[in-house]
Amino acid sequence: MGIWESSMEYVLGIDIGSSFAKAVLLKGETILSYAVKPSGGNYSETARTVSSAVIEKAGISDADIAHTIATGYGAAAVDGADRTVSDIVCHAAGVRHSFPSARTVLDIGSQFCRAIKIDDNGRVSNFLQNEKCASGSGKFLQVIARILHMNVEDIGALSLESKNPVKFTTGCAVFAESEAVSRIAEGASPADILAGVHAAMSAKIANLTTRLGLSEGCAVTGGAAKDSGLVRELEAELNLRVLVPREPQITAALGAALLSKATKLE
Repeated sequence: MGIWESSMEYVLGIDIGSSFAKAVLLKGETILSYAVKPSGGNYSETARTVSSAVIEKAGISDADIAHTIATGYGAAAVDGADRTVSDIVCHAAGVRHSFPSARTVLDIGSQFCRAIKIDDNGRVSNFLQNEKCASGSGKFLQVIARILHMNVEDIGALSLESKNPVKFTTGCAVFAESEAVSRIAEGASPADILAGVHAAMSAKIANLTTRLGLSEGCAVTGGAAKDSGLVRELEAELNLRVLVPREPQITAALGAALLSKATKLE
């Protein structure tokens, strides 16, 4: 059964990220419910809220939960967790469950992008994280969405309408924000600006992946994986088809739940 043991108990995985909190409730290896909510400023309260949401959806009670595993930036704030696990390990486990053939994971979160290499058993063999600059992360998309006065959820579809993508001359998110404002003043369309942003992000992410060593079977996780325009540009940059989970934002929470019965973590 890989690195986790089969069980028909209810187990809960909670991922408290810097921007969003996610929870996944499993019975065995079947997802019963999941929830995604903004992390806010009180991680402990958010963990309780997101946990209650999935438990309520499943129609069970807190007492039915056999194990709770926490991961992510705010994992230490999750009251009642049986233990905490590295979110890198959890992403690997979650991807392994969704795509057994995957050997590379690109996690594009709100603050960072990470390239993770996993072995045939789903264990992490190596990983790299981008520098502190937000230009390779979902934060960049949030910044550009604010400039364009649109919802982040609408970016992907609009970018696919681009006819003449803007070429950004900087790899820094701060300077790119200023450059985007200038391009708007020059008359560039929102679609062309977004396509340019996707190209700049994809180049950064691809560079990280090249440094790690790209293996066949590449999955993309994190909220930014919902952006169809970014995914398409990333595929073009990497020259391969990437795998995207049905709900890419909950991958680490799923992995945490799956690892609740792990006999060995690395």
